[in-house]
Order: sequence, then structure tokens, then C-alpha cells
Amino acid sequence: MQAPKGGGARERPVADSIAFLGAVEMARLVRDRALSPVEIVDSCLAQIERLQPSLDALVTVVAQQARATATMAEDRVMRGDALGPLHGVPIVITDVLDTAGVRTTRGAALRAQHVPMQDALLVARLKRAGAILLGKANTTPYAAGFGAASELHGPTRNP
Repeated sequence: MQAPKGGGARERPVADSIAFLGAVEMARLVRDRALSPVEIVDSCLAQIERLQPSLDALVTVVAQQARATATMAEDRVMRGDALGPLHGVPIVITDVLDTAGVRTTRGAALRAQHVPMQDALLVARLKRAGAILLGKANTTPYAAGFGAASELHGPTRNP
């Protein structure tokens, strides 16, 4: 990405730390062209790849879709388009919320193959704000109960 507008160069985050930036900071760095949405998504996907086998926190990862969305987001930044407040910020959605074209099981065996046609309102609003979906988080069946152990995916092992 190009140097930020307005002159002064900002310190660039180290690749290993990108995934641990807060959403506000990520969005600011994207707007300032100090960090690209592709770099952010790649950093977060690398963390998922590293931690998912031991934590089992996600039931679905949409890496290819996330990278494609990040590339489009970067193009918008470089064109100078208007950006939403979460532009380029990756998110994970709990598996109880519908995500268009992405399996949504609500943690229940009865819904193991459910793929909704449209996003839940919250998901649609997050996407309109520029957020990039990385995947779906494990949940108890229908989000009823405590913890994150589903009939389909077993328990999440939070550190």
C-alpha cells in the first residue's frame, strides 16, 4: 500500500502482531493505507491455521472467500472509494447467525447441511460496514446453554 495521506509515515505493524490489532486500529491503518486488507486477512488466517487444531473454535473457515473479499476491499482503498467504518476488518460470526452461501448449523445435527440464501441482518450490516467474514464460531445447539460444545463439532477448548 502507499504511504499515508498527509505526509508523515506511520510505523508499520509487524506481521505476527497484525492479527492481534483491535478493529478500530485495523480500520484506521487500512484507511491510512499503512496496512492492506489482504495483509490483515492473511495474518488472521495464519493464526487460525496455527490455533484451530488445538482450540477447535471455528466450525467453518471461508479462507478463499475472505481473500477474495479482501482483494476487492484493497481495490476500493486504492481507488479512493468511500469506506465503511469496518472496512478491511476481519470478523468471525457465531454459527447461530445466517451467512449467505455459508453453512449455518446453529450447532444442531438437524441443521447440519443448512446453507442460507441471505445474511442475517447483523451480518449484512457488518458486511456493509466493510467487515470481512473469516468463518463461523462453534456454539451450543441453538445457542442454548453455556460454553461452546455443539452436537456436530464437539467442545471448543478456550485457553
